[in-house]
Amino acid sequence: MPYSTPANEAERLAAVRALNVLDTAPEIAYDDIGELAAQICQCPVAYIGLMDDDRLWLKAKYGLPPDFHQCPREIAFCTTTVCGSEMVIAPDLRKDSRFNQIPTVTGEPHFKFYCGMPLVTDEGHALGTLCVMDFEPHQLTFEQTQALRRLSRQVLSQLELHRKLIEFDQALKKLDHAHVDLSAEKARTEELLANILPVSIAEELKKSGKVQPKYEASATILFADFKGFTLLAERMEPATLVGLLDQYFTAFDEIVTRHGLEKLKTIGDAYMAVAGVPQANRRHPIDTCLAALEIQAVTARMKAQREKMRLPALELRVGIHTGPVISGVVGRRKFTFDIWGDAVNTAALMEENGAPGRINVSETVAGNVKTLFELEPRGTIETKHGRRLEMFFLDRLKPEYSRDVHGHMPGEKFVAECNRLLGGFSG
Repeated sequence: MPYSTPANEAERLAAVRALNVLDTAPEIAYDDIGELAAQICQCPVAYIGLMDDDRLWLKAKYGLPPDFHQCPREIAFCTTTVCGSEMVIAPDLRKDSRFNQIPTVTGEPHFKFYCGMPLVTDEGHALGTLCVMDFEPHQLTFEQTQALRRLSRQVLSQLELHRKLIEFDQALKKLDHAHVDLSAEKARTEELLANILPVSIAEELKKSGKVQPKYEASATILFADFKGFTLLAERMEPATLVGLLDQYFTAFDEIVTRHGLEKLKTIGDAYMAVAGVPQANRRHPIDTCLAALEIQAVTARMKAQREKMRLPALELRVGIHTGPVISGVVGRRKFTFDIWGDAVNTAALMEENGAPGRINVSETVAGNVKTLFELEPRGTIETKHGRRLEMFFLDRLKPEYSRDVHGHMPGEKFVAECNRLLGGFSG
């Protein structure tokens, strides 16, 4: 059967579906309103229906079969009602040209009375209807029609409450997603911060927004620099050069981290790390020497591999010194953890006066590690302040403390001796 549609049908359908109530389970609030409408109007049938694009779906029903949940739109009484905003009353459906050809009038169950109140929102969308019906012609009193109008407003209030609950639930889900995203972003930020700064420094920065400079009476600084890098840089493609440096420095990062050192920075082909800062400990000279020996071994191995393939190779000078430093964080947008003091200059001096493929240490380092490592005296150099410093090549671990023939890897006796001597180390 052909039927009319409201002028705002597209918007009306959008409003119906925005409720998210179609095909939901029965709810006592709607059932109560339907039964109350039937009782007030003294009708055997009442229902609350929402008009979809092709059907009238019943949210609540009274006096209808349990399995009756919807009706095709073309034969629904409410198809006419949702086209307007006023109550539609048909005292005798058999005599009303709008309804007298509907199958449920001409055939079973032979409805003879219909009254429908459209459920119109503040925006003017007729979502559906609140209806009462009878199997006999029927007249409603003024008071009954007014009661039906008031009940329709209660239905709209329930639908609006349902819509707001849906929106609230969606807002909570969005908030949960935002919290998850925020937590993930915070984790990424903290991971990035941990990669840039020592853990204790990062924690202090997160708590107070700044880091207090700290004086450390003893720390061990390692400087490493490649021989002939400038000349090599002039001959190599930029990407190849950066890739080569990354290969070396990535290996160095893994070594210094494993030995408890803190990488400070790279400047060109120079690499700088420190032990005993920011967490003070007594074995920082030993840890730095162990790291330096492993760095030396890795560099020598990579050099041999590149020479075998007839590729340009690099040789590394390493300088180590132990002394007092001041540590802190500089920068506001890009944080940098760094150390300052004459000990830093001395470590750089050790590296500058070293030799390719060798580890050059100061007398302070030598004094702290001579029990465990083999050292080779080199004489003295003069600082810019006129002081003379003794230097030593760090060759290897003593054989009795090494578990490899090259003296790079500490053995069980090393650990025991290190623990025994720990109290005698400076720093």
